[in-house]
Amino acid sequence: DPKPPPLPKKQLQRAESLPEQGPSQHCPGDPTPGTGSILPPHPPRKDGDPSSVPPQDRPSWGPKKPLTKSQSLGEPVTRSNSPQKTPSPSPAELTFGTADGELGQVLQSPAGVCGVVLGCQAAALGRLSAHIQEELVGPEEQQQLLEAELAGKRWAALCILQREPCCESGDAWYFPVGFAFQQSQLVFAAKVPKPGCASPGVQSSLGVHCSIQRLIGRFTDHFPPDLLLPGSSGEQNQSSLREEPARLATRPVLQVLLSPEVPYQTLASFVKGSQGLHRTSPGHYERLACLLLLQVCMGLEHLQVQNAGQGDLRPENLLLVRCPCLPWSQHGKEAAPGLALPRLLISSFFKVKDKRRPCSTSQEQDWTEGLAAPAADELNVGVLIYHILHVDISLENALGFRSNRLPEIPSQSIYSTGLKRLATLLLHRDPCKRVSMGQARSILQVLLWGPRQELFARSKKTLTLLRSWVEVKRTLLLLKFAENSAGAGASPGLEEWLCCQYFKDVTEHTLYQVTQALYA
Repeated sequence: DPKPPPLPKKQLQRAESLPEQGPSQHCPGDPTPGTGSILPPHPPRKDGDPSSVPPQDRPSWGPKKPLTKSQSLGEPVTRSNSPQKTPSPSPAELTFGTADGELGQVLQSPAGVCGVVLGCQAAALGRLSAHIQEELVGPEEQQQLLEAELAGKRWAALCILQREPCCESGDAWYFPVGFAFQQSQLVFAAKVPKPGCASPGVQSSLGVHCSIQRLIGRFTDHFPPDLLLPGSSGEQNQSSLREEPARLATRPVLQVLLSPEVPYQTLASFVKGSQGLHRTSPGHYERLACLLLLQVCMGLEHLQVQNAGQGDLRPENLLLVRCPCLPWSQHGKEAAPGLALPRLLISSFFKVKDKRRPCSTSQEQDWTEGLAAPAADELNVGVLIYHILHVDISLENALGFRSNRLPEIPSQSIYSTGLKRLATLLLHRDPCKRVSMGQARSILQVLLWGPRQELFARSKKTLTLLRSWVEVKRTLLLLKFAENSAGAGASPGLEEWLCCQYFKDVTEHTLYQVTQALYA
């Protein structure tokens, strides 16, 4: 056979290296290309000539065989045939079932065995924290499905479980109601705002947080005749049941908000009824006070990040909700009702730019109106510490005192001195010397879980010492989780979740600053 002209061969190489081009020009003497063909047919070649292979029988454009043009640019021929090196997994991705080959790569990393173990511990605490939070507030997907199911529903779709409110806050009444959902009966709260107190628009834009009351539905409807509001007599309510339908239409039309958490009392009623508990068990009560205040600070931090609303911190508007399970420390024994840690919810909100809540005095109004939302939060939390510890104080009196003349907090437990120090830092006359909500939260965490002052009795406080303390405490916390899970089989509760939140995020630098402020 005659030797083929060079032109078709050059066209083949160009088409091979540029497959994205449009249809090639038809060369004279070549057969007519088929419909939709990209590469032109080739004249017959000698056997053994690579160019004699029809285009459809040649290797695909995949990475298995590099192109001749790519080879000419310096790419090695064996690159695509050699197995690519897989990146080693991060410590957060390691499990007990990780293959030894991958584990060997991790152990050869610059971080070393110690760094890998510490990374695994931090990742495990994060996963445990997320799991406990889901147990406390419910799965997010289920909440969204429930919101969609409740859209457009009114009193007729709800099962009233109690005629009288289960809780009355400063701005609303709460009634427990049932609702059939996914072959189960759910119980949640119907919140009936008092006149002039509804703020659902602000509350709906606050995001999801464990210390923020969540709304899953709302509607406006006639108030049911079989529900009692405080101040209404039972006889009047029974007579209303016998009214004619025309008379029933005159019942008030009220806005109703639905929340998945059913409160049983407010913080104000809890504090009022716990004076005896404070006297008989001061250590237990003041630890409980620290845990409640910690929830307040975490909720306020969330609101400040959202920048959508401010929480009303009056004790009568802070709700308490029973947790679904007892903490490990109380599992297997009956805990006194006052010692069980409840979930605390901020339930009343207003826009940051709105006027503050009505002030009791002109001096308090002068102070609070000129403050930004975070500054008002600091002052209110400082007053709240005194309120929970049964020490009478008002915001007006607190602002009238110098920082060293605040009312005395009796020293009754290991928490008393730290709570007094925190209140002093929050109520300082100089705004520059007040601690922020994040710093107040860290101080409460140190009061609850350390490090305590005795750690520095024999060793000088250094970042190295604090880093070692954090690493050991994380290890011991994970061991506690494992031992309790294998033993009694109890589920971790709210206090364990708060502890996980602390140790998964804390650093030695934060501890150094906090202990400086707390133990000064």
